[in-house]
Amino acid sequence: MELELADDTAPRAEDTPAGAPEAATAPGATTGTPGDAADRTGEIPATVEDTPEVTEEAARTADAGGTGVDGTGVDGTAADVADTAEPATDTPASAADTAEADTPDVTAGTAEGTADTSEGAAGGAQAAPDTEDGSATAAVSEEERWAAFAPEPEREPGRLRRTAAAIGRVLAHEWTVAVVGSLILAVVMTWPALQYPRHTLPKDLGDPTLVSWLLAWPGHILLTDPTSLWHTNAFYPERWTYAFSDTLLGYAPAGMLGSGPADALLRYNIIFVLVHALAFIGAYALARQLGSGRIGAIVAGLAFAYAPWRLAQAEHLHVISTGGIALALAMLARGHGWSLRHGFRPGRVRPGWIMAGWLVAAWQVTLGFAIGLPFVYVMALIAVVVGLGWLVRRILRRPRHRTGPVLAADLVGGTIFAAVTVLMALPYLIVLDQHPEARRSFAEVELFSPPPQGFFIASPDNWLWGDRHAGAREALSAPSEMALLPGYALIAVAAAGLVVSVWSWRARLALALGVAASAVLALGTGFFDGVLYRPLFDWLPGWDALRTPGRLVIWTTLLLAVLAAGALTALAVRAREFAVERGYPAPGLWPRVALVVPLLLVFVEGIGPLEHPVAPPQPEALATVDGPVLVLPSDSLTDMHVMRWTTDRFVPIVNGASGYTPDTLRQVREVTTTFPDSGSVSYLRALGVETVVVLADRVEGTEWETALFATGDGLGIRREEIGRSVVFDLNP
Repeated sequence: MELELADDTAPRAEDTPAGAPEAATAPGATTGTPGDAADRTGEIPATVEDTPEVTEEAARTADAGGTGVDGTGVDGTAADVADTAEPATDTPASAADTAEADTPDVTAGTAEGTADTSEGAAGGAQAAPDTEDGSATAAVSEEERWAAFAPEPEREPGRLRRTAAAIGRVLAHEWTVAVVGSLILAVVMTWPALQYPRHTLPKDLGDPTLVSWLLAWPGHILLTDPTSLWHTNAFYPERWTYAFSDTLLGYAPAGMLGSGPADALLRYNIIFVLVHALAFIGAYALARQLGSGRIGAIVAGLAFAYAPWRLAQAEHLHVISTGGIALALAMLARGHGWSLRHGFRPGRVRPGWIMAGWLVAAWQVTLGFAIGLPFVYVMALIAVVVGLGWLVRRILRRPRHRTGPVLAADLVGGTIFAAVTVLMALPYLIVLDQHPEARRSFAEVELFSPPPQGFFIASPDNWLWGDRHAGAREALSAPSEMALLPGYALIAVAAAGLVVSVWSWRARLALALGVAASAVLALGTGFFDGVLYRPLFDWLPGWDALRTPGRLVIWTTLLLAVLAAGALTALAVRAREFAVERGYPAPGLWPRVALVVPLLLVFVEGIGPLEHPVAPPQPEALATVDGPVLVLPSDSLTDMHVMRWTTDRFVPIVNGASGYTPDTLRQVREVTTTFPDSGSVSYLRALGVETVVVLADRVEGTEWETALFATGDGLGIRREEIGRSVVFDLNP
């Protein structure tokens, strides 16, 4: 019992005064008997009981050191230790004496006592090996004895195992799964875009053909002559021709890979798939940042990336390239430490994410103003609202968090965003100045404004609703711009989110107002003759260039997706709470089904599939002739193909297609209907045209059909046939 009491009352190392002498580690403690080691570890000192022969010398040594069985506090040893410590602190001689016990030159008596103690240990314990100073360490020997009963120490994993574990953690991370999943989903939903990517185009051979040239041009010119970026090889001899359409300049790095008509198709199809993946991951990230659960975020991603109305706009790559909008908003919200569910949290402010958000927003603007211009105004509106809110809080009470880094990031990022917007707008302003006829009229807005029922009509390409809505589409003057169905399932879940949601009632009210406002603007003149749209058209700079208000359904869809994510997150939270209340670790089958069903419905409503027609190959003549070249016949569709066919060498061509046809091209088409005659040949020579190529398989039945059989004798031109084309050299 005394031994147990001694163990409970023994002074610990942390209780010993800092200046205490190292007499506590005198031979009786440093080497110690096995019994002493047991006392210090709280174990019954079986070794002491098994040691009948303990020499008097060892006992005297233990008593002298104050750490033996009698000196561990049974008889008030704490005071003894304190008394021993005082001389060590106050008297140098005492300190020297104390240190002497630990030095290699130990006293003979101490060494003998230690040796005797080791030799007298019962139970056949082997004497501890000698240390450098010649003293035995019985405590180490005792640890070795008990170590035989200890479990095998866990081996530290090698470099290969650590690397594999790190890779596994990365692969299993939520964002890795989300990104990879979005890519796989995009391939499936856009199939067969990647089945024959060098031969086909999605939807049709109209605008996708033009866009394939738009994607190829900046990659080529930035590697050869960056100063001519806005002056393309099409529409010769016009300037600033890259601004005749939405540029998609942000995809310029892709244009640097590969060349030629086949690579133009491959590039388009890859970007077409990636556009859908980015839209999904952008909406997913936004929903998660705002406070949604995973199921709600998946539904938001599906609704935004694969809404039924997107199938109607599939041929307009610049319209469906909206992933940067959602991703930029998610990054900015994360950088400012703000979420819809938890509000502003100063501890989560990250200026780096703020900068990233502004850069992504600037990149989104470089994809074109059809979608980018409304985005610019939305960003400006958000900046004004947030800035006023910050100013009010600043006046009412000084914020407790640092605002300097946030303001700096917003100032730098916002300046970059504004600068990119201005630089992108300047070429378009120049085009409008040189070609006033390119301005949109409000009559065009009326022509493309959808009726209210357009929000419930799907594209003919939609698998679920396409055929069922055929009759309703017949009443639309421009079905591709007026079939605006976001999805019935999305509308239903978003409506439920107005009642049940993790968002606050203020947030739900703001989202509902945003849905209503964006829907009204998307109707254009379809809502009370444009009473709300007309002021934007008249007063907002650049808004008069938007002839298709229905494309604002992008914002309606995004806000509906956020409302739906809040509703499903609330259901998931309630399902977990319900399970916990009844003692279950997780929700049961039916609550899970209730969450998965809306997800499946949103997914099914977005299924196409789209047609993928085969693009015509490049005529042999266009691979060899020098420019400037005029290709006949010249019409909008043929000129799109001609533009793609020139992506191998980008020879200058008079042909061109865009949302605007310049007067020069219009006049060329009129004059050359009688080609080759003296009038048309003289006109083309004055324009600088060197070669005219007549496509035999396209000119039949057109106004230029006579050129296929003309010889041009007496006009100083040379005629030759290359493949299925007739080539006229105007300056042989």
